[in-house]
Amino acid sequence: MGAFGDPVVLWRGSDDPTAPLVVLLHGRGSNEADFVDLTDHLPVGFAYAAVRGPVDLGGGYAWFENRGIGRPIASSLAGTMRWFRAWLDSVASGGRPVVLVGFSGGAAFAGGLLLDDPARYAGVGVLCGTLPFDAGVSVEPGRLAGAAVFVAQGVLDHVIPGELLDRTWKYLHGDSGAFVVSRRDLVGHELAPEVLAHLAEWVAGRV
Repeated sequence: MGAFGDPVVLWRGSDDPTAPLVVLLHGRGSNEADFVDLTDHLPVGFAYAAVRGPVDLGGGYAWFENRGIGRPIASSLAGTMRWFRAWLDSVASGGRPVVLVGFSGGAAFAGGLLLDDPARYAGVGVLCGTLPFDAGVSVEPGRLAGAAVFVAQGVLDHVIPGELLDRTWKYLHGDSGAFVVSRRDLVGHELAPEVLAHLAEWVAGRV
C-alpha cells in the first residue's frame, strides 16, 4: 500500500466479515500491541482491529509527522490517511459499519479521518487527544453534522497542549454539529476507569 506497505494489524473479537468493525488507533510512540487490550472492556459481537501507525519512530510508531505535540504536518497527515483508507476499504466494504477509537496521537488521526469523510464512520472516539487543527482538513461549521463522537479528556493532562484540548472540546460541542457524548475526568494523560464502561456503552450503541 504505497510507501508504507501493508498495515500490521492485531485482530480480536468476531471473525464475521460483516460484523461491525472497531478500529483501534494507538498513541504516538506506541504500537498496536499496547492498545489491543482495550478490547477486553468493549462489547462482544464486534470485530476489533488494532492497527500499527505507518510512521516508524525507531522504538514506536506514529500516524503522521508533526510540527509539535498535537500538530500534524498537513502533507504527512494526507498521505497516511490515504494509506489507511486503502486498507479500510479492503476490509470494510459493502456498508460494513466502522467505528474508530483513537488515543492521543491516534485520536488526532481518527479526528482527521472523520473530518475528511464524515459520512464514512458510524462513530469516532477521541480519547485524550485533539482534533488536527490547521492540518489540511476542514473544521468549518456544521462539518460533522449528525456524526457520533465520544470525547474523553483528563483535566490534569499536561501532554496535549491545553489550548488544543479546549479547542477540540469547544468545536465538537459547538460549531461542528456532531452528536457528542463527552466526559472530563480528574486524571492526566490516561483513561480514567470510568471511561472504559462509558466507552463500551457508547460503542454498543453505534449499530
